[in-house]
Amino acid sequence: MHFEILVEDLSGKKALDILVHKIVGDEHTYQVHSYKGVGQIPKNMRDTKDASKRILLQNLPKLLKGYGGTFDGYPSDYAAVVILVCDLDDKCLKNFRAELFSILDNCNPKPETRFCIAIEEGEAWLLGDLEAVRKAYPKSKNAVLNEYKNDSICGTWEKLADAVYPGGSKKLAKNGWQEVGKEKSKWSESISPHIDVEKNKSPSFQYFRGKMLELAGEY
Repeated sequence: MHFEILVEDLSGKKALDILVHKIVGDEHTYQVHSYKGVGQIPKNMRDTKDASKRILLQNLPKLLKGYGGTFDGYPSDYAAVVILVCDLDDKCLKNFRAELFSILDNCNPKPETRFCIAIEEGEAWLLGDLEAVRKAYPKSKNAVLNEYKNDSICGTWEKLADAVYPGGSKKLAKNGWQEVGKEKSKWSESISPHIDVEKNKSPSFQYFRGKMLELAGEY
């Protein structure tokens, strides 16, 4: 199986470049593509007029149509799938998934596709293994980590920042969103190597892992 994985930012790519290999090993191939933010699904499912901005959801109709045509040209014995990974943020999960499937249903041919939503944010997948966080950041604040509830709507990146970043999320936020993005990438690079993908307690991560294993024929 070949996996084409679409993520909304660089920190997500850095995490998945490590975690996907832990899930499917060397028997399958994959490529993780990062975008410059999640954006919004375009109105009427129309293709964006400015694909150069590389905003994930705005480009999704065009991307899925492209993959549909590409996959349709592959030999019958070559299996490939698109996996979209993005944050739920403050959206309604049921409505958001319905919108995503509407985009997919407008594709002809339709690429094999799975939608995997991190709840609330991608940092939930890092916080799903607190021991991994502690190994990466031995001075992390246990009181903050221990009060975290998996996949809760709580300001997830702020919670991780409060645990591992000197001065916490308020200090980091004052440095601007560019610095927040850099720090998120550092967390991904530092914590992901220590994550036990089988024991990770994030339900949305385990959904992603389960879909990958199912597609890889290992479930």
